[in-house]
Formats: sequence, C-alpha cells, structure tokens
Amino acid sequence: MAVLHAVSVGLFSFDDRVAEHWPEFAQGGKGDVTIRQLLAHQAGLSAIDQKIDMDALADPDQMAEAIAAQVPAWEPGTRHGYHGISLGWYESELIRQTDPQSRTIGQYFHDNIAVPLDLDFWIGLPDSVSEDRIARLQADWYRLKMVANISKMPKDFVKGFLNPRSLTARTFGNPAVLGKPARYNEPAMRKLELPAANGHGTARAIATAYGEFAAGGARLGISADVSNDIVRAAADPTDGRADLVLFDKTRFSLGYCKPWDGFEFGTPSAFGTPGAGGSLGFADPDRKLGFAYVMNRLDYHMFDDPRELALRTAVAGCL
Repeated sequence: MAVLHAVSVGLFSFDDRVAEHWPEFAQGGKGDVTIRQLLAHQAGLSAIDQKIDMDALADPDQMAEAIAAQVPAWEPGTRHGYHGISLGWYESELIRQTDPQSRTIGQYFHDNIAVPLDLDFWIGLPDSVSEDRIARLQADWYRLKMVANISKMPKDFVKGFLNPRSLTARTFGNPAVLGKPARYNEPAMRKLELPAANGHGTARAIATAYGEFAAGGARLGISADVSNDIVRAAADPTDGRADLVLFDKTRFSLGYCKPWDGFEFGTPSAFGTPGAGGSLGFADPDRKLGFAYVMNRLDYHMFDDPRELALRTAVAGCL
C-alpha cells in the first residue's frame, strides 16, 4: 500500500528500473530489473545470502547494503518465487531512496496510510503502544511438527524447508530469528521495523485499509491509473507460474497475491496476502470489500486455513 501511494504521488513508476532510483541495486546483474518485476516476485531475490544479525535488522543502511549485493537466483522475469521476507526491505529502500524525507516504509506507511485512515496498525511497534494490548503468539513451529502437518502444505515445500541448502530454506532462514515465531513475543523484536514480517495491528485495521483500496483509494490520493493497475495481474513469468519457493502455481501483482485455481479468495479483481499461521487480508474491488483474519495461534496451512476460510465463506454468503 505504501508503494502504491508512492507511485501515485510520482516518486517512481512501476516500469522504471529499480537501479534508476537506487544505483547500488544494479550489482549482481540486476541493472535491468523493473519495479513491476520486483513487486511480482519475479526478480529472483527471495533469499538473502549475507548473514543478517539483530544489529543489521535495526539499521536500514546495513540492510540496504546486504540486499543490494544479492545475486538473483534465476534470470529476472523468467520465473517467480515468493519473496516472503526480502520484499519488504527492497520496497523500504526504494521508498527511502526516492522520498524527499528519506523515510523507511514503516514511517511512510504510518504517515500516508495509517494516520489518514486512523488505523490501529504499525510496522515496528512504538513505545506509545502498551504491551498489555499485544496478543502473544502461540507458536510451536518446529521441524518435527512441520513434518507431522505435511498434509496441510505442498510436500515439496516441506522438503525444501527442511533442506538448509534449498532456495526455500534460504528464503525463510535468514535472518535466523525470523524463523522462530516465539521471538516475536519479545518487546525488542516488536520494535524492529521488519516490513514483511513485523506488522502489529487489529483485524479491523487491516480490513479498513483493504476496504479503502477496494474502493479505489481516493481518500489517500491513490491515482485512478494505479487503482486500475492493482486489479490486473502482472504478466506471468515467461516460464510459467510454478513458484520456486512455495512449490505451488501462484500469481502475484504489485506486491499482492491474485486469486488462482486452488486459492480463490474473491472475485477476479481481488488482491491480498495470506500470512504465516493462517492469516489473510484482501481487497475485492468488485464487491467494495476489505477483509482480514488474524490469529495468535499459528497453524500450518499455506492457504485456506479452516478458521479463516469459514469466516470468508460466511462473508461471501452474506454478500
């Protein structure tokens, strides 16, 4: 949403090359990667090979250096794979490089999305939010239990997750702390700005934000061109929809998932993002609907967690 706002106010365009705005990004053969390819998870940058520690997580300059040096895992545009952790940092640095105030994505989101919509949501939890308001994750994700729940996920995804050399394991395994959900119960972790993995807020706030984008985003200054572009899926990679990280046939566009066979979370115009443990948020412009489900007890379904699916089915029935 922050990136869509940035495009609407003219900080950059989807078809610009990332390196036009962030020259260091061109390292490792990435000079021609477009912003649209990056947001469609086609850039080959799902993994970060440089080891990331807690100090680096708290320092945007260190993170920018690490991700700029990354060499793509495939030729950009030819394949795609879920940039589940890395994409947030790439988006943040793109905004930081182009924003006159050099804001990180968490700051930019707060100023341009959260405040205008009065959202109870932060990327990096401020001291002003009491710990008493924060639900504790009930997280017992570990490898043995993942195997026991293999029926809920693509089997090749589980195999990849258990193989430390695989692209899947490298995507979710660095920084290592992000693979330990219980760490998110620590106040120090909550305060870090981890754009793809550390949002704190209510289901109502997420649904409100998606509802505004489902209605076109005019209250936020989202341009008509950008609003129309959101509902169109990006062109599939030239070598097909097989996701090299999730081992499913997925669809992405402008940072979001689009519905596909096997995960139909709205009308064809819908866009959104499933999250770890069973959460889901999405906008459906055809229905002018914003939807969100969050939970603190994590499960292993990659998509269509039964708890979320029951709620989504009931909403569809009401409509």
